[in-house]
Amino acid sequence: MPSCCGSWGWKSEPHGARGRSHVTFESIIAQWGAVAVFLGAMLEGETAVLAGGLLSHQGLLHWQFAFVGAAAGSFLSDQFFFAAGRRYRDSPTVQRWTQKRAFAKALRLLERYPTSFIFGFRFLYGFRTVSPIAIGTSQVPASTFLVINAIAATVWASLFTALGYWFGEAVTELAGRLRPSRETLLMGVAVLGGIFVLFQILRWWRKR
Repeated sequence: MPSCCGSWGWKSEPHGARGRSHVTFESIIAQWGAVAVFLGAMLEGETAVLAGGLLSHQGLLHWQFAFVGAAAGSFLSDQFFFAAGRRYRDSPTVQRWTQKRAFAKALRLLERYPTSFIFGFRFLYGFRTVSPIAIGTSQVPASTFLVINAIAATVWASLFTALGYWFGEAVTELAGRLRPSRETLLMGVAVLGGIFVLFQILRWWRKR
């Protein structure tokens, strides 16, 4: 029976298959489609978007939904942090952020390259969260940030969704040689993704 696609971008599985599926990061994305990529792009970033692109290649998720979910999640997340920095710049929470070394560096880069930095901070390791807060405390107009942020989120989502899709090509070629089952393949990707997320959490905890 041909599979059909749900309204959120995931593809339905044969009857009875869900009960046998492994509960992994990738299986959650496959089941919840763009919603999972959207939340992953907001909370974690590249790993969820790469996984969305990979699953698009595997036929579990439409690439259009993966892309839109990634772009929307990234855009709204940075808009939220920008608004927090703008609205609560004098609050104790934001003031604690200003004490971070990355915050001061973000402001210096913003002063030297305002448009380029707003466009590119999401591509710089260690600047993803602190930068929109720092920009929010600056004199950059909210309308300027909104436009550049929208363009940057679109480019970022396109790039990492495509990278995940192309990675799927390599995985498929390797799988053709090693012949693992799909469950084993997705479990391996999920483990690597989980290790990366754990590393990021530990890194954030040490910097508190």
